[in-house]
Amino acid sequence: MTNIGILGAGRVGTNLARKLSAAGHHVTLSGRSPEDTTTPPAPRITFADQRTTARTADIVINATPGDSALERLTDLRTELSGKILIDVSNATRDTDDGLPGDLCYPGSSLAEKLQAALPDTHVVKTLNTMLFMVMTAPETLATPPTAYVSGDDENAKKTVTGLLGNLGWQPAWIEDLGDITTARATEAMILVVPHVLRRNGFAPFAVSLAR
Repeated sequence: MTNIGILGAGRVGTNLARKLSAAGHHVTLSGRSPEDTTTPPAPRITFADQRTTARTADIVINATPGDSALERLTDLRTELSGKILIDVSNATRDTDDGLPGDLCYPGSSLAEKLQAALPDTHVVKTLNTMLFMVMTAPETLATPPTAYVSGDDENAKKTVTGLLGNLGWQPAWIEDLGDITTARATEAMILVVPHVLRRNGFAPFAVSLAR
């Protein structure tokens, strides 16, 4: 059992918390306001503030809005030191309909910015190229999806790959792209998502490799 802290108690964070707790991990979930921490969504899930969550967890997942995550997580530098930080968010500027319209860090990525700001933390980017429900139920898609992985530390990526297995991802569906700079490619994939959603609605899908 691993102590996993999730920053962000919205649909993404809560969905991940349920599946990881069902796999036997202890999960601490942290929302941005007291209203986000009223009812635990499943057993083995507790609530705490973000600083406590980052300090007490072995692995931390960033499921907070990507456009404000850099400042938020930089403020947790001490608590995140020596830990794996899994970043599943995308830093985008939304259009009038609330869907992503542009990247906050063109020519870079949130994951790269986080790694530079948190040099003592092992940042791994993954699960940011799909709708949230696919993160924990990849087998429900008609076509096998792809979970891309980017990060500088090989051991950290191996640990994250193990957690992906707990979420239902088969090894053949996981694509290790290389170091953290490769995250700019997967973060840019988010720009296709709003166009798909506007045409097809909020149906589960992932941006994947076909072989």
